[in-house]
Amino acid sequence: MRLTKISEIRRRELRRAAFEVLQKEGMAGATLEKVATHAGASKGIVLHYFANKQELFEHAMREANASLKEAVVERLNRARTPLERLEAIIEANFEERFFQPSVCHAWLSLCAEVPREPQLARIQTIIHARMRSNLLSALTHILPASECEDVALAITSLIDGLWLRLGLQSEGLTRDMALAQMRDYLVHRLPKTQT
Repeated sequence: MRLTKISEIRRRELRRAAFEVLQKEGMAGATLEKVATHAGASKGIVLHYFANKQELFEHAMREANASLKEAVVERLNRARTPLERLEAIIEANFEERFFQPSVCHAWLSLCAEVPREPQLARIQTIIHARMRSNLLSALTHILPASECEDVALAITSLIDGLWLRLGLQSEGLTRDMALAQMRDYLVHRLPKTQT
């Protein structure tokens, strides 16, 4: 059994605290002091583990993305058909623990920094590449090859758009409504034998 180092535990705690502060404060209001207070630490401890605010929030984005990735993988492991794989990807992206206004606010704050922060841009590129790969692994068994890229982009755009909507307008959009939008698109886009 591998023992976890205290430093790894502390870094994970600080990453989670940073993401939780982002949920409440957004990027503009999130400070190292607020993260430290939220984590029950000092600003000096935060700076011991992370060189600056940008590095801390980069790692917070990685931490949040890792949780979503685990949810997708867990559901994909249970899927037996291409359609079940597609459903697994969509369902995981709208799990209640992720698809809530505060989490969407945090993601919006981080995404707003992507044009100015190369590391965040790189992480976003990886996230989109993983989504594309996962979607194509299902779609190639459902649609003609010439249609798969367009449908994968449409699904990704719809997921991103629904997250954006919840992040900007906390009231009114539920997980069930988001899933209904996704399923409505699939009913109209996939062959009738698949839906």
